[in-house]
Amino acid sequence: MSYAMTIRLSAGFAPTVERVRAALKDQGFGVLTEIDMRATLHEKLGVDLEEYVILGACNPPLAHRAMEADRNIGLLLPCNVVVRADGPDATLVQAMDPQVMVRLSDAAELREVADEATRRLRAALDTLTG
Repeated sequence: MSYAMTIRLSAGFAPTVERVRAALKDQGFGVLTEIDMRATLHEKLGVDLEEYVILGACNPPLAHRAMEADRNIGLLLPCNVVVRADGPDATLVQAMDPQVMVRLSDAAELREVADEATRRLRAALDTLTG
């Protein structure tokens, strides 16, 4: 089961993170949380990891519609977007596929929400590659 939408960019990590934030904003997503996995794992476990952040992206109208359809869906919100270094001059950007919500919930109303979230996340990723 695929659960990620992934693109690879020939660009550095830091500028890619800023471009991802802007692309998400253009599609109505705000970033509620940012987890720096590299720093966290280094601090807590002494582990070295490539640059790797998890952005908790939220589109409030879509989140509200999803919550109205299935209160348990909060377990899958916000939509996580990962930006991680992939070698010295490339970066991967991955977004959780909102269709996962549809596969995990019995609420039929979630299909429209997931479809719209998928379109918006795909559009954000497409602006990064275009």
